[in-house]
Amino acid sequence: MGAEFAWIIFVVVLALIVLAVFLRFFPIGLWISALASGVHISIGTLVGMRIRRIQPQRLVHPLIKANKAGLDVTISKLETHFLAGGNVDRVINALIAAQRANIEMAFEKACAIDLAGRDVFEAVQMSVTPKVIETPVVAAIAKDGIELRAKARVTVRTNIERLVGGAGEETVIARVGEGIVTTVGSAETHKQVLENPDLISRTVLSKGLDAGTAYEILSIDIADVDVGRNIGAQLMMDQAEADRRIAQAKAEERRAMAVAHEQEMKAAVQEMRAKVVEAEADVPRAMAAALREGKLGVMDYYNMQNVVADTTMRDSIAKASAPQQTIPSTDKK
Repeated sequence: MGAEFAWIIFVVVLALIVLAVFLRFFPIGLWISALASGVHISIGTLVGMRIRRIQPQRLVHPLIKANKAGLDVTISKLETHFLAGGNVDRVINALIAAQRANIEMAFEKACAIDLAGRDVFEAVQMSVTPKVIETPVVAAIAKDGIELRAKARVTVRTNIERLVGGAGEETVIARVGEGIVTTVGSAETHKQVLENPDLISRTVLSKGLDAGTAYEILSIDIADVDVGRNIGAQLMMDQAEADRRIAQAKAEERRAMAVAHEQEMKAAVQEMRAKVVEAEADVPRAMAAALREGKLGVMDYYNMQNVVADTTMRDSIAKASAPQQTIPSTDKK
């Protein structure tokens, strides 16, 4: 009895293993669900997906949704898109949404949009319900030098035909900002823009900013316009400051040149004084040489000394007898 019971257990375990392997490669439950939903798919196709390492439910469930929605989609197309790296479920949802919104979209077009990296389901939703894109604050300067800071709200709708290869939201925002700068910059005064903010909207819309983008611009509304800095006055102040610094630098240069010239003159005077001292030092030597050579007598030397002494005395008397300036007293007796 023990051997027979062990054999029965072995057979049961083996049967369970075989059944698990069979169900692993033969998804009978999924095949029955597809048949019950009206989707005719062979069991061999499901086994082939297992062999190609594809989870059958990731293709069968979207195929069931497409069949219920009346879409003409085959399992082969879904498998091809899945192997290409696409999101099958998102493509089917987008096709169903487009069909309900009366938007013509082929399966190949939806697959191309999905493989391009865009959310095709979101694109269909934006085509039905427009999206509002808010631009950052754009600073522009009018001709009178006053800065204006504007913010715009752009209402866009997805253009399905240009979704592949079309520019995104960043391009739309950049073009709107460029239009704001152009409009404000061409205004004579900032008051014109403040009085008519729709001037910006009309100018920007007339430029056809949605060309080459994946969106169609429905409207551009200026949400806010604020007055910024007085750039013109600031530039004039900066220019005046620059001129002042230039003039100060030139004055400093002239002062330095005057100081250098004064130093040169002092050096020249010092040099002349040195030469005079040197010449005065040569006088005693010349007189001594004249005495030795007999060109100058002793009496002549004494007479010259008397003349010098007399001249010195006269200078002293003249300085002593010169009238001195006195400051009148203001004291009253």
